[in-house]
Amino acid sequence: MGGHILVTGGAGFIGSHVCERLINSNEKVICIDNFNDFYNPGLKENNIKDIVRNPNFRLYRASITDFDKVKDIFNKNKIDKIIHLAARAGVRPSFEDPWIYQETNIKGTLNILKLAKDFGIKNFISSSSSSVYGANTEVPFSETMPTDNPVSVYAATKKSAEILCRAYHNNYDMNITVLRLFTVYGPRGRPDMAPYKFTEKIFNGEEIEMYGDGTSKRDYTYIKDIIDGIVAAKEKNFGFEIINLGNSKPIELTKFISIIENCLGKKAKIKQVEMQMGDVPITYADISKAKKLLNYSPKVDIEEGIKLFAEWFIKSKKND
Repeated sequence: MGGHILVTGGAGFIGSHVCERLINSNEKVICIDNFNDFYNPGLKENNIKDIVRNPNFRLYRASITDFDKVKDIFNKNKIDKIIHLAARAGVRPSFEDPWIYQETNIKGTLNILKLAKDFGIKNFISSSSSSVYGANTEVPFSETMPTDNPVSVYAATKKSAEILCRAYHNNYDMNITVLRLFTVYGPRGRPDMAPYKFTEKIFNGEEIEMYGDGTSKRDYTYIKDIIDGIVAAKEKNFGFEIINLGNSKPIELTKFISIIENCLGKKAKIKQVEMQMGDVPITYADISKAKKLLNYSPKVDIEEGIKLFAEWFIKSKKND
């Protein structure tokens, strides 16, 4: 019998979709999540409600910052692979409480890497972020670009986690793939992110804040496409690679808002405010490496993706 796949942050937005995909493929999954209060933890409970009783799914309510507790989970389970998604997310809040970002994203990642080394884990997938590219103006963002000029604490901690991954590969010959994710959205999306926030406020007839003049662009990537990339990576043995997972089709903010308006059949009430500290003018993934190494091919365009998200959002509100 094969071992389990450990998914850290497995009750979160991306993590719950990963766990669901793995369970549906008859994989055995260990999920670690601390159900913190960054947003309503009830949303995370809801994320995993369809798999929590599955015999192939084990849930541990623990923080990756608690080394002894996580070590105990490793001792009690045969773990073959790790998909490390747990992180403190969000650019703007990282300036308000930088210590919790350092604690979770750097120390937490170090804990998981140390245990992966000690327990001889075969394959380690670590999620990073397009934020590490900072305010790069050369587009699209390629994995070979310098990423030593972060513009947020969040980005700095994610870059630090990447460097730790490389150090563990260099010293212990661990098979580690770092995936830089670009603005993931879709059903069960985080309520602090623009797709959810804008949809909710437009749906409720409330005012939305548009940062800057609306010309900033984001490489919005639909959740299913991201999961395809993550699941493909877990089967690979690259040694060490950093790979972008994005849609490679940046969307201007005003266009993004208009797509949500069309899906909801409602006009947005827009309040223009200044660009926020840590914001960047564009994110844009060069995905040629992902195509080559992972056979990655995003299929869901922004119009279809927002339509699917809006349908999920409306249905979830009816079920509240």
